[in-house]
Amino acid sequence: MLRHNLIVFAMLCSILTVWNCTSKSQEEEGLPYLGFSDMVEKEVDGKTVIDTVYHQIADFSFTDQDGHTITNEAVNGKVYVADFFFTTCPTICPIMKTQMLRVYEKFRNNPDFQILSHSIDPTYDTVQVLKDYSERLGIEDASTWHFLTGDQEKIFEIGQTSYLATAMKDKNEPGGFLHSGAFILIDRKGHIRGVYDGTVKEQVDELIQDIPKLLSKDDKDT
Repeated sequence: MLRHNLIVFAMLCSILTVWNCTSKSQEEEGLPYLGFSDMVEKEVDGKTVIDTVYHQIADFSFTDQDGHTITNEAVNGKVYVADFFFTTCPTICPIMKTQMLRVYEKFRNNPDFQILSHSIDPTYDTVQVLKDYSERLGIEDASTWHFLTGDQEKIFEIGQTSYLATAMKDKNEPGGFLHSGAFILIDRKGHIRGVYDGTVKEQVDELIQDIPKLLSKDDKDT
């Protein structure tokens, strides 16, 4: 647990470093853009201007508990929250799912909102296992909350390089895996706009308050 907390702390520190570099105008907008960014030149109305390209979630393709293939297209133009877990997790996952249920109940009827929960143990967490797990949580279908399985290395990769979240095998950890307890808030264009500790009620309260800030904006604003 100590190692887990240190890794999560390091991850949050790196994200906060980028957060602190965001411009005042971004902060006034309500939520910063987190992750890496780059400055590029482009031509607008015949003039060369400098534009900022923000970190985006890479392309992905996984399978949810209803057997549907979920790709970037499924969440394109939508606001969503991502996290990483496994169904046999003996430590933080039950707390995370209790807290994520609060998010689900609040926004389940909004067609512009989704939740993507990635299993880091896809060998065990098959489609049927995820279906049984989601139903025990009271999730009848995958219309809003997708429990995802797929190629393990690709899940690890997207966790670490796109969502900037810890997701890996670790035989020294309970259950054999080490993963972040972060809930990651993604805007309509695939940018990270917030990271919250999914095991802390007060941080999930903040997430619930921040989601409408993105839902109120259309594609052009994000």
